[in-house]
Amino acid sequence: MLVVGLTGGIATGKSTVSALLNASGIPIIDADVLAREVVAPGTRALSKIAAYFGPDVILPDGSLNRKKLGSIVFNDETKRRKLNSIVHPAVTRAIFWNILGCWIRGERMCAVDVPLLIEGGLWKWMGCVIVVYCSPEIQLQRLMARDKSTHAEASARLASQQPISSKIAYADIVIDNSGSRSELEEQVLLSVKRLEHTVGRTWVVSWLLPPFGLLSAAWTLLVRMTLRTKWMNGMSR
Repeated sequence: MLVVGLTGGIATGKSTVSALLNASGIPIIDADVLAREVVAPGTRALSKIAAYFGPDVILPDGSLNRKKLGSIVFNDETKRRKLNSIVHPAVTRAIFWNILGCWIRGERMCAVDVPLLIEGGLWKWMGCVIVVYCSPEIQLQRLMARDKSTHAEASARLASQQPISSKIAYADIVIDNSGSRSELEEQVLLSVKRLEHTVGRTWVVSWLLPPFGLLSAAWTLLVRMTLRTKWMNGMSR
């Protein structure tokens, strides 16, 4: 089974591409959805958060007080790292179990929608990486229109994130969402055809013979990581 990593930047249209891929029959594993599920009432992650940050971060109904927690970690790098050390492993485990579920169902491929796919290093474990891109100027305009923010506010928010242009270096497929909706849909359709060609028919063998599938996946990831590391080292010189 081909595991596709889908990422982009704020206001580049990643969610739209995710919906289009899903409409094409590709199961989507949404990291944002999982991030909410892993801190639901009764979860181990929520218990750890309450133990470290105090009972004030829990609402009367037992759910996480995101606003309160956000105010605590906003200007405190140590506490923000602690929060990430609790939430990120839980999300990663949830992604793994969802991928396994797709494989058990016999899916040919699945897409893992992760905003911080590159920053968190999860891209290394993907069989293919798709980056949704648009020009910084369009990204800024869309962010201002979406959030009703000022130019300064939107610029500051973009400046706090890794530039979308730098993520292209990690991509196997780049979907440029600088144009119209119809142009975007055409690019997604071409990308799906490319993914289907990559999968081919060997997925049947991998599914019927799990040891072969595991070895094939391990070999593919090893080769990709080796080639990508060499390429990145060459770019940095």
